[in-house]
Amino acid sequence: MVTNSSEPAGVQRRERGKSTRRATLARSFAVSLVTALVGVCAVGSADADAPGKSRVEVLELDVQNDQYTNTDLGPAGPSLGDMYVYSGAAMKDGRAVGRGGGSCQVIHVDGEELTTQCLITIELERGSLTMQSLWVSGTSSLDMAITGGTGDFSNARGTARYWDIATSKERMRAEIVR
Repeated sequence: MVTNSSEPAGVQRRERGKSTRRATLARSFAVSLVTALVGVCAVGSADADAPGKSRVEVLELDVQNDQYTNTDLGPAGPSLGDMYVYSGAAMKDGRAVGRGGGSCQVIHVDGEELTTQCLITIELERGSLTMQSLWVSGTSSLDMAITGGTGDFSNARGTARYWDIATSKERMRAEIVR
């Protein structure tokens, strides 16, 4: 160790001690700062993904179809591109609370089994919901992805399930996540 002979040894030790304490304090402060920043980032991203932060609204409606048409494109009978278009009222406790409609286009034919790509929009007083899914004709239920909406339903996502499709008992249950 090299010492400056112009300063007494006691002064040199005190200065080294102060320097070491400053370096230790600086390192401790840096570690604390990094730890705090990592903690804030972790909490921020946990909050963004936390299921408790999303709100789920359940909407149960009866569907009263009033218009329907089948467009037969291409060769006569079921074929690729054929389309079903429909509309109706959204009902709650026997009264109309909205209206909606959609279309299903045939995207795959396997004998009598038709797979369709379906899009539906329901318009309610508080806004509209859009949904889409594949559906195999003849099945009595359908799960659709809620792909968005307007008004109170802007940025909505979730799932809507339809039962008893194209019957007088058709109904839906939407679990809307916002």
